[in-house]
Amino acid sequence: MALEEGEIVLCTVERIEGTNVFVSIEGGGEGIIMTSEIAAGRIRNLRDYVVPKKKIVCKILRVSENRIDLSLRRVTLKEQKEVLERYKEEKSHLSVIRSIIGEKSDEILKEISKKEKISDFLEESKKNPEKLEKIVGKENAKKILDIIGAQKEKIYSVKKEILLKSLKSNGTELIKEILGAIKGAEVRYLSAGHYSLRMESADIKNADNSLRKIILDIEKGAKKQGMEFNLIEK
Repeated sequence: MALEEGEIVLCTVERIEGTNVFVSIEGGGEGIIMTSEIAAGRIRNLRDYVVPKKKIVCKILRVSENRIDLSLRRVTLKEQKEVLERYKEEKSHLSVIRSIIGEKSDEILKEISKKEKISDFLEESKKNPEKLEKIVGKENAKKILDIIGAQKEKIYSVKKEILLKSLKSNGTELIKEILGAIKGAEVRYLSAGHYSLRMESADIKNADNSLRKIILDIEKGAKKQGMEFNLIEK
């Protein structure tokens, strides 16, 4: 699956070269973090923040043909916690697969990861068991899905804040029309022109992607009506 700007990803620090930190991104790809994106303020020693082989949570700033720019400082504590918890959950799922499949598990996991992330594959397999059955057999698939299904499913909450204003005489109605068309996300009024959008899901990445698509639709609608729109980054 292609990486996208704004996506929160789990990374492993590979090396530090001068003022740049190079990391491998979970699921494939190498990214770079410039010193200014490590932490706010002056940094005396990069190793106070990043250490080779340590896992960190980053935000994708830009994706170009031969480079992925990341930020460590723009990730909130909540986002960091959610991604690390999901990583812990994935490790638990991998452990289940290895315990059921045995020696061939690494070969099977490698085959799955060529096409998609293991977590996405297992999530789809819950709805469509045949997907897993084709690779591990019907009996093993049932054992794996029964164990994973018995584990408590965590619900993640993704939240974004926007600024939406209009100087038109019917501006209030236009805003209500745009926000009223939103489906799948909770909209809350915070203050004049300031709104929050929240979506809950067992799959944090899907929730984040869906919420970003909703925000893109709001931006398009606002532009069409000549309204002021801004995504508030925190």
